[in-house]
Amino acid sequence: MLISPAYAEGALTSPEGGLLQLLPIVLMFVLLYFLMIRPQMKRAKEQKAMTESLQKGDEVATAGGILGRITKVTDAYLVVELAPGNEIILQKGAVQTLLPKGTLKSIQS
Repeated sequence: MLISPAYAEGALTSPEGGLLQLLPIVLMFVLLYFLMIRPQMKRAKEQKAMTESLQKGDEVATAGGILGRITKVTDAYLVVELAPGNEIILQKGAVQTLLPKGTLKSIQS
């Protein structure tokens, strides 16, 4: 055979040999957590807090790029006024960004 049985057996029973082989894998998972998973959880938490704080009169931008002012808020839906007399019903999750007050007036001018 290519590897003698005594040499192969020694590699399996060596405590430091097994741990050193697992160390790069463990380090990759730790790095993955801090670079990808943790920031994504933070963004999701901020998005949820913003969605829960929406109220009548807020100016919002949707995921589809629609800008408008909230006229009514329910548990799961919003009524957004796009122009005077032109309203649409959206799910709260469709709101991408809460705009600063006066943004719509500055865009329309």
